[in-house]
Amino acid sequence: MGDVNTPQAIWGRELHHHRRGAGLTQAQFAERIHFSESLVSGVETGQLPASPDFARAADAALGTDGLLLRLLDWRKGQVFPEWFGTWHEKEQIAIALRSYQPLLVPGLLQTEDYIRALLGDNDDAVAARLERQSILTRAEPSPVVFRCLVDEAVLHRVVGSREVMREQLKHLLAISGPTLSIHVVPGSVVRFGLLAGFVLATLENGVEVAYLDTAIRGLTTSDSTEVAEAVKLFETIRIEALPQSMSIDLIARTVEELWT
Repeated sequence: MGDVNTPQAIWGRELHHHRRGAGLTQAQFAERIHFSESLVSGVETGQLPASPDFARAADAALGTDGLLLRLLDWRKGQVFPEWFGTWHEKEQIAIALRSYQPLLVPGLLQTEDYIRALLGDNDDAVAARLERQSILTRAEPSPVVFRCLVDEAVLHRVVGSREVMREQLKHLLAISGPTLSIHVVPGSVVRFGLLAGFVLATLENGVEVAYLDTAIRGLTTSDSTEVAEAVKLFETIRIEALPQSMSIDLIARTVEELWT
């Protein structure tokens, strides 16, 4: 279950209140607004976001005079995309993170210039990504333990400029240590199929949650089967990765040979 006090969950409870007040079951309401019953259920429990079209249809069906659509205004203050918000909450309370990234340096390890090369002049988005990184250095609670696997191609892929890449890789060298390890997966390692990036978060109660990249959005899941598959993938990749000392040497050589 997600946080019941998020704006998304509160909006869902407001919908539930008005639907029940109209004497409609979820099935009846879904048929009336031409959306699936599973979506209605997910929205009411705060697990799925409501689109503006969904809110307009709900207002029309329930006679709420635009109330539900207006209540979606809370999103205008969001820095993160809706689909990332759930993961951001989990990331902030995690005690350990395991990440595999085949395309880019992980967001938690990116320099400001690297971030700007990806996000452009959106100062709020840049600041939000930098703020996320505080979990690596916070005093209370203890910093999150971060184990990161990156494909060797990440070290070679130009983001921004040669100068941006040089400073980014030097940053990786500076921050690596006992609680923040970076392991490079050599380019010679061949896997079946192309994997997207994903992250595993271990929460204080031992529960594990996974964040999975897709072509159009990220997905956060606590489904035990899906999380177990992500853990299996991570371990499969990890055994092919270089030890930290060798990874650091490779990053340092790449700085000198490619970006200096």
